[in-house]
Amino acid sequence: MSHFKYHVFFCTNQRAAGEMCCNNHGAADLRDYMKAKVKALGERIPDKVRINTAGCLDRCDQGPVMVVYPEAIWYTYVDQEDIDEIVESHLIGGKPVERLKI
Repeated sequence: MSHFKYHVFFCTNQRAAGEMCCNNHGAADLRDYMKAKVKALGERIPDKVRINTAGCLDRCDQGPVMVVYPEAIWYTYVDQEDIDEIVESHLIGGKPVERLKI
């Protein structure tokens, strides 16, 4: 049995100026937002969830990206509202957000 029910990896890679990368879209800030949100929700999330930074996940053209394990569901996102939807639907409700999947 896994220690975490969900393990979320955010690409926060920053490439040289002008090169496409997830952090050009605010990935590190949105990772911090999701981590704080999950912590603040406390017992609303009945199982352990871990939010981590990852280096390049090699999907720059679809970025920003995150992947949620154990299902290996890849998401793209734009803003805090997208992060809120992933938390509520997937991490709390167990239902992936189809419109954000890649």
